[in-house]
Amino acid sequence: MFDGFYNAFWFLIVGCLFVLVNLFVSSLIRPADPHEEKLLPYECGEESSGTGFVRFNPRFYIIGLIFLIFDIETVFIFPWAVILKGAGPFVLIEMVIFLAILVVGLVYAWGKGDLEWIKQPTQW
Repeated sequence: MFDGFYNAFWFLIVGCLFVLVNLFVSSLIRPADPHEEKLLPYECGEESSGTGFVRFNPRFYIIGLIFLIFDIETVFIFPWAVILKGAGPFVLIEMVIFLAILVVGLVYAWGKGDLEWIKQPTQW
């Protein structure tokens, strides 16, 4: 019953052993010279001030996710435009639907005010 999984099992075991052996060998080879200056946080050549735990505005993440969505759109559109240039109207309609869904998402985010860097507080 498990005849096909023996290869996967041994591959998993060999892979785990490979990682563990490499970690062990690298711990023997690397220089161990811990001193206080190496343990300090590094911020672009400047000495850090304050704690490393700072609250970030969630708007950074929202704008980053919106960027990723449109970046992935470019990844899909470029090969589509190069390879399927003579495929016919059905493929064009599919891409228009895809772009329309993304535009609806952009209009929603824009209307909600998520693209504004300084957002005004909402009134209840």
